[in-house]
Amino acid sequence: MSDLRDVYITGTGAFLPGEPIGVESMEDYLGRVGGRDSRMGRRALRWNGVRTRHYAYDAERRATHSNAEMCARAVRAALDDAGLGREDISYLAAATTQGDYLAPGHASGVHAELGGGPLEIASFQSVCGASLMAAKAAWLSVRAGEHQAAAAAASEFSSRWFQPSFYEGTALVDAKGRLRPDADYLRFTLSDGAGAIVMEPQPRPGRLSLKVRFIDLVSLADRFDPCMWAGAAVDGRADPLSTWAFAGPAAAHAQGSIALLQDFELLKRVIRAWIGVYLQKVDDRRIVPDEIDHLLCHYSARSLREEIVSLLEKTAGAIPEAKWFSNLLTVGNIGSASIWVMLDEFLATDRLKPGEQVLCIVPESGRAFVGFMLLEAVA
Repeated sequence: MSDLRDVYITGTGAFLPGEPIGVESMEDYLGRVGGRDSRMGRRALRWNGVRTRHYAYDAERRATHSNAEMCARAVRAALDDAGLGREDISYLAAATTQGDYLAPGHASGVHAELGGGPLEIASFQSVCGASLMAAKAAWLSVRAGEHQAAAAAASEFSSRWFQPSFYEGTALVDAKGRLRPDADYLRFTLSDGAGAIVMEPQPRPGRLSLKVRFIDLVSLADRFDPCMWAGAAVDGRADPLSTWAFAGPAAAHAQGSIALLQDFELLKRVIRAWIGVYLQKVDDRRIVPDEIDHLLCHYSARSLREEIVSLLEKTAGAIPEAKWFSNLLTVGNIGSASIWVMLDEFLATDRLKPGEQVLCIVPESGRAFVGFMLLEAVA
């Protein structure tokens, strides 16, 4: 173990496409299923509290960026922040829910956008937690001495899942042309954008860097069916042999299997499972709440944060809300990119002081996963 090196986040970056879109214009960018206003949109926005978000579409619903391009722009921003160039990194881990292609992986597309010659890459495809999966791979590659500088990035082009063509003519729309509430809700939950970090085996001179104390990843997929998914019908989502690849793309579309869906009843159980993992970390003293100075917890809705706080407030694991930082209301839920966009904005506030600890938590409803990253500010 003595041969392992300390690793520091020396740069962060974010890319948010276009101008902020207010709640009154969101459906103009997404499009109206069947030409009618959403039944769930306003209710969803009240629950999640989002005021503005970003889409990689313009007002005529033409794509302005690819997923890989947004990710590459975030990597360049992180490199600039670290005082490095593309030639200084030799490892890239890229995460997303779904890249621009079914194959090859997302990291290939990001590398193509970055250019700059040969590079070791790794693609991580999940939902929100893919960000920390990529970060752990980059962290370990530097920690083991295989690379001097690595980038971990995540990006989402969620709005393309929510175009009317994903729903119209499918089993998700009833005889009156109304979209299933659970599918409709998600259209007003997710946003587009990208974030990235750069890791090195020494802090950056002259400014704060973030020493990575640990990154812990916990999957609970053996306990739950998919909770957020795409590629399977609602009833058959737990059976891998009933997914879109076996039905064929045309039949899968008719079943509503291509759309991104969420089981909100199951989500209530998954939330408690996330909290159970966190409290076990507290019991094991892997996380010591009194030692945490700042908490960056990814969550999809203001109502979800309120539920998490309510469940924790009577336990030994509660971290006072005064220590929480979030930018959900202004950028929305950007899936896997959220934690890096949040960290980048947090660092720009200059709240962080040397010696303080930052706990990042990324729960994922995909099939019940949660990740933790503990950082320490060093001068």
